[in-house]
Amino acid sequence: MTDPRENGLQLDPKFDANGLLTAVVVDAQDGAVLMVGHMNREALALTQQNGKVTFFSRSRQRLWTKGESSGHFLHLVEMRIDCDQDALLVIARPDGPTCHTGVRSCFYRRVEGDQLVRL
Repeated sequence: MTDPRENGLQLDPKFDANGLLTAVVVDAQDGAVLMVGHMNREALALTQQNGKVTFFSRSRQRLWTKGESSGHFLHLVEMRIDCDQDALLVIARPDGPTCHTGVRSCFYRRVEGDQLVRL
């Protein structure tokens, strides 16, 4: 028997126990990984409706649109969902640095043993 969630063409997100999906954001221009966040149903719907990538902040327990304070919005280009529909790939066009530290990507350090090296 085939699982319609895995093989079908209907969006049927599999949210975790906290009602969240992991969302990996990549730059539409070059595919660089910019950040990882989480979306609940409302954040997913808002992202689809207005084209600005919106997340659910686990620490603040509220919705937040990336760029709402910095002005560095992420504009949705395309969204893909993985095979069992529990993770999203968000392809976006950033207005500026994505990381709150002011760098392009939140992944700006490489792990080397127990040390971190800035890229």
